[in-house]
Amino acid sequence: MTTTFPDVSISTDRLVLRPYEESDAPAHIEMMNDEAVTAWTDSPHPYTTRDAERWVRRIAPTERTQGRGIVFAVTEFLTQRLVGLVRLSRTDWRIQSAEIHYITAPWARGEGYATEAVLAVAQWLFRDQRFERIELRTPADNTAAQQVAQKIGCISEGVLRNAWIARTRTENGTDGGWTEIRTDLIVWSLLPEDLEGVADQMADAGGYASAYTDWN
Repeated sequence: MTTTFPDVSISTDRLVLRPYEESDAPAHIEMMNDEAVTAWTDSPHPYTTRDAERWVRRIAPTERTQGRGIVFAVTEFLTQRLVGLVRLSRTDWRIQSAEIHYITAPWARGEGYATEAVLAVAQWLFRDQRFERIELRTPADNTAAQQVAQKIGCISEGVLRNAWIARTRTENGTDGGWTEIRTDLIVWSLLPEDLEGVADQMADAGGYASAYTDWN
């Protein structure tokens, strides 16, 4: 039984999803230091050059080679600039299931890139890799991430109470202060049949960017 994903790139109309490269590090640092990313992820803060080097050289590639999942750098087709990431993790090769995460860089929000990228990875996972389930977990107050899940056809399955630690600015936030807060996680799932007609529906509604300012 296969226990690693192939080393691939995925192309859409506007994006190329590929493995991380050393040249992505400066943009990755800037993206990960964005306040919205700091608030909703458990990434290091402040995010340093050393963190980016560990991500590009070790963490992202070994996610695939050790069979845990795969990481895609999301880049614009025309400019080749980094505009986000999509990560599959917690892969269960027996039941053919994986969890998906996504981040959009602040300079690329409002374009529907997260929706386009996540849909492309889902189609690849179901059609080419023959997987049967994708799971998403979004913090209860992260409405942008929930909109992405809804737009690609995910079904809400329930709530994991008090299951995540988010970060929020303290009263002296202008000085860079953050504090941790507990929050619920909404669990979503996507099955192969849930994707039927999704791309056509989005096209009819005006495209990936229609009414969505997705980020993570």
